[in-house]
Amino acid sequence: MSNEAISVFDIFKIGIGPSSSHTLGPWRAAQRFINTLENKKFLSKTKSVKIFLYGSLAKTGKGHGTDVAVQLGLCGADPVSVEVTSVKTKIDGIAATKKIVLNGKHEISFDPAKEIEFLSSETLPFHPNGLTFVAEIEGENSIAETFYSIGGGFVKKEGEEESVLQTVQPSFPINTSNDLLHWCMKTGLSVSEVVLENETCWRTEKETTDGVLHIWKTMKECIYKGCHTTGILPGGLEVKRRAFDLNKKLIGENVYSDYDSWVETIRNGGKDFNYILDWVSCFALAVNEENASFGRVVTAPTNGAAGVVPAVLQYYICFCDGANEQKIIQFLLTASEIGSIFKKGATLSAAMGGCQAEIGVSSSMAAAALTECMGGTQRQVLMAAEIAMEHHLGLTCDPIGGLVQIPCIERNTMGSIKAITASQLALQSSPDFAKVSLDAVVKTMWDTARDMDNKYKETADGGLALNVPLSLPEC
Repeated sequence: MSNEAISVFDIFKIGIGPSSSHTLGPWRAAQRFINTLENKKFLSKTKSVKIFLYGSLAKTGKGHGTDVAVQLGLCGADPVSVEVTSVKTKIDGIAATKKIVLNGKHEISFDPAKEIEFLSSETLPFHPNGLTFVAEIEGENSIAETFYSIGGGFVKKEGEEESVLQTVQPSFPINTSNDLLHWCMKTGLSVSEVVLENETCWRTEKETTDGVLHIWKTMKECIYKGCHTTGILPGGLEVKRRAFDLNKKLIGENVYSDYDSWVETIRNGGKDFNYILDWVSCFALAVNEENASFGRVVTAPTNGAAGVVPAVLQYYICFCDGANEQKIIQFLLTASEIGSIFKKGATLSAAMGGCQAEIGVSSSMAAAALTECMGGTQRQVLMAAEIAMEHHLGLTCDPIGGLVQIPCIERNTMGSIKAITASQLALQSSPDFAKVSLDAVVKTMWDTARDMDNKYKETADGGLALNVPLSLPEC
């Protein structure tokens, strides 16, 4: 088990869809390779660059936009700040001119069809999501670096030393849920308060809370945009967006002008069970339809599962009187710690663990966060997290056509509803009588991941990906 210290901003990363492991991770890897060329003073001497994609990145990379991501990273574009509307123009320009400007400074010949190779029959030993960059340098030997996108946008370079994050010493070292509970019991602090104290090893409390609120701003903008955008998702499956129509049906004839007035309109619609259920689904659909459209989203803890935490937080804001900044901060801090525990004890990568590592973890995160914000004890918070994951164990990742659409988008609605149910169960239960601990579920998830057939790990080689016969164009 890793002793890595993980920040809330490692779990929640702002980026572009559709996949944290297949899009954001390779994008970051490309940026790191460009930094190597810069640091070695090789950038201006670079004659050519080739990229080799292995394993899951090769098998579903086109549907996940891996080829797009590496090109953008080589250009020096950043996933946090790049204009989403400019992505297609940049990529089309590279394909048309067969040239790329490395880090926005040095132009070389580059034909994506030739320079990006999808080696679907080869997998590197460390992780299924491997990619290698090779640059030919004028007057020098070629330089090559291999990276692994290990889930949730985290990237590891082959042969690199321990991460700098591992040298950080938080006030309350946490690897397991038992560690977390120990510090909560010893100090009397809530889960979110323990997390906030640990974050001070990186930055001030105000910087952390401001950053968390910025994360929420990005999430809510994604929800709002997704609920107000219609059309067909890209990629060839011809999947119709549903959040727009559902939002319109639920709102009826009511008029609003922005996010705040929209939320007020939703609240005024009442608290009928079906009404609330439909809205939770709408929130989750909205985020993951944006994700599937290369929109701006937040890993939570991944892009494929990006809709669960925002949907449950939006539910809390709309229907549980959670519309204040302190509660939003509390929610996201709590959620991040649960995600961190799963990363340390298991995986956040569907290519390693199937969809239990994505939707399962996100549902667990959201359940814990909602429970704390609803007044649950520290033990009830961990109980909610355990319940949510327990009922996602074994969930496979079998994206049709290698796209983060079917069954991925609907799975976010399921994960959101399970999170709310898990929270309710925990709040109405006594953890003293619980038979299963969160740590036992984390270990079980990891055991299940290692036992799972690779065809159910984001390869599109099994499950729905094979049993739903769809004719897709070459993408």
